[in-house]
Amino acid sequence: MQQIAAFAAGTEADVAKPVRHRGKSRIRWVDENGRRQSEVHDDYKTAQLHQSRHQHEAEEIRRGLRTARPRDRVFSELCDYWIENRAPLKRSGKDDESIIRVHLRPAFGMLLLRELRQEHVDPYIRAKGNLDAKTVANTLTLLITMMNTAKDDLGWIERVPKVRKPRFRPPDFHYLRTADEVQRFLRAARDEGESVFALYSAAVFTGMRAGEIAALSWSDVDLDRRLITVQRSYAGPTKSGDVRYVPLLDPLHQQLREWRLRHPGKLVFTNESGRMHGPSARVFQEVLHRVLDRAGFPIERQGPRVRRYITFHDLRHTFASHWMMFGGELFKLRAVLGHKSIDMTMRYAHLAPHAFATDHQRLGNLAPVPRAEVVSLASQRR
Repeated sequence: MQQIAAFAAGTEADVAKPVRHRGKSRIRWVDENGRRQSEVHDDYKTAQLHQSRHQHEAEEIRRGLRTARPRDRVFSELCDYWIENRAPLKRSGKDDESIIRVHLRPAFGMLLLRELRQEHVDPYIRAKGNLDAKTVANTLTLLITMMNTAKDDLGWIERVPKVRKPRFRPPDFHYLRTADEVQRFLRAARDEGESVFALYSAAVFTGMRAGEIAALSWSDVDLDRRLITVQRSYAGPTKSGDVRYVPLLDPLHQQLREWRLRHPGKLVFTNESGRMHGPSARVFQEVLHRVLDRAGFPIERQGPRVRRYITFHDLRHTFASHWMMFGGELFKLRAVLGHKSIDMTMRYAHLAPHAFATDHQRLGNLAPVPRAEVVSLASQRR
């Protein structure tokens, strides 16, 4: 340590002032390990400030007054770490790998982590103008999460840059809008078969996702307490990773009692071979299309593309929408759906009937004109 200090002292005169370098100002200093470092800045005053800061930091580190800066790493190193250590633990790990491969590594891979700023993100956003806003938002959300990990868990950077994400408005959702549409849909499902009817009823009256319904065990269904425990999806955890509880509503309660007698075993719903439905199971796609056609729901054609009236996931929207339309509480709906943020649940708030019926008289006493005068003025207008 004494040798380093002596070396630094001996060379301080050599590196004390910035020097001109290709129209800019170059600084040099000796770091805490006795190694020469250099930087180039646009103007002389900025170079002086940075040189003084580097020299003071190096001296404080040598004296034990502050910890050394993390060694420089490029963003690509963080990508490698994430794919190897974090993505495998996530339900959406494959999505993370795809986002890193297609978007993040090409855009930011060779940047030093400590240098990544909004000025690097903005060109990426402009360059991806042909992508939908949700894809860009998801990409930048992962970027921010990775940078937070680099700081808080790995100690690779001292601060996380502020990254502004473009505003993303979720697209309008589709759902079975009326009681008649729900009944038409379920009658057509019964015509398709009892197993289809039971599965689609569970989707309509619980709001569970396809994977959660596929992985549902009879041990998760408490018919006496009228409660469903949602704790898995296909072969893994739920989307949020949490366990949640869904009330067993009247339209589904007796139906599941009868279905259990017809379909005993471990899983509540299975395919024809008695196994769990997979993500691409026919019951979630082809069978659904037949049911919609049988029920007389229209098909929307957009050029060569065909859009069905609803997708299977829209049955989740159907549940949430009718929950609100029948006077259900928003915060209970959030718990039933398993939303992490109330913002997701707020999409259904406008469907609540008489949402402001009890609020019409609020603030009435603040009016400066007495009620009689208001009536009088109103009558004069007529």
